[in-house]
Amino acid sequence: MTIRIGKLSYWHVHAWDYTKQAQEHEDTVLAAVWDENVERGNKAAESLNIPFFESLDDLLAQEDIDAVIVDAPTNMHRDVIVAAAKAGKHIFTEKVIAPTLKEVNAIIAEVNENKVKLTVSLPRLNDGYTLTIQEILSQELLGKITYVRVRLSHNGATESWLPDHFFSLEQCGGGALIDLGCHPMYLAKLFLDQDVTGVSANFGYVTGKEVEDNAVVTLFTDSGAIGVVEAGFVNSHSPFTIEVHGTEGTLLYGTPENKLLLRTNKSTDKEEGWKEVALQSNRESAFHQWVDHIQNNTLATQNVEMAVELTRLMEAANRSAKEGCVIPIGRT
Repeated sequence: MTIRIGKLSYWHVHAWDYTKQAQEHEDTVLAAVWDENVERGNKAAESLNIPFFESLDDLLAQEDIDAVIVDAPTNMHRDVIVAAAKAGKHIFTEKVIAPTLKEVNAIIAEVNENKVKLTVSLPRLNDGYTLTIQEILSQELLGKITYVRVRLSHNGATESWLPDHFFSLEQCGGGALIDLGCHPMYLAKLFLDQDVTGVSANFGYVTGKEVEDNAVVTLFTDSGAIGVVEAGFVNSHSPFTIEVHGTEGTLLYGTPENKLLLRTNKSTDKEEGWKEVALQSNRESAFHQWVDHIQNNTLATQNVEMAVELTRLMEAANRSAKEGCVIPIGRT
C-alpha cells in the first residue's frame, strides 16, 4: 500500500527532515504541497516537482491524497489538523500538537470522530538511551525515583541560525521551552513515571526577544520526586544531559561522551562504583511508526497520550512564568 502524502507548510525548521523521510520510505510518496506562505510553498513544490496548492481546502479535497505532514506555525495547528481530520487524511505533526489543552482536545475529538491515524513527532522517545534508561528503571535499580533532570540547549538565538519566525510569540506560543524544551519535558515526565501535580517556570530573555531564550521548569509530584527541565537558545557547547536519581542509585547520560553511567546499591558486581551501560539500538522513527499504524489500522495511543500531556505541561509552564507562581495540574 503506497501512501500519498500532502506536505502542509515548510514553516518549521524540521520540515525538510520529514520530507526526506517521506521520500526515503518505500511505502510513501510526497504528492502535493500547501503553505501559508505562497512563495515558500511554490519554491518547495517546484524543487520537489509536485503540485502546489494555494488553498488548503483544495489540497485536502484531493481524493488521491491519503495523509498529511503538518509543519505549519504552531498557532495554526488546530485549524490545519482539524481540517485534515475532517477530510479523512491521516496526520503526522510536529510537536506540540497545539499550544493549549483546549485546542488539543478539539483536535483529538476530530481525529477520533473521523477515525484517522495521528502520530506526533516526539523523536527522543525512540532513541537508544531513552530505551536503555527505561529498562534500568523497570528493574528498579535506582530504587524510588527522587529527582530527574533533563537539559537541552543550543545557540540558535545568539548565533542567529534559527529563523526569525521562531521568535514570534503569536506563531510559536513561546520560545526555547515550547520548541526545544519539548524534548526534555516529555523525557522528564517519562522518567518520573507519575502524575505531575504542579509546575513552576522561570524564563530568561538574554537576547531581548519577545519569547524566552532561556528556561527552567520544575515539575512536582505527590511522591516528593522532582523533575527539572532546562532549555535555551543562548548557550554554546551546552551538553544534552539526563540525570535520574533514586534512593538506591543514580544514572547519568550526556554528550559529548554519549555514555550512560550507572551506580546502584543493588549491583550484583563485586566491584563497586560507576559502570558504563551499553545503549540499546534506536527504535524505528515516529514517522515509520505512523506509516505502520496507517497500514495496520492501529493507533499510536501512547504517543498521543504523551503529546497531550506535553501540551498540558507546556501550557502550565507558560502560565507559571507569566503569573510568577506554581500552577496546580489536574487530570481533567
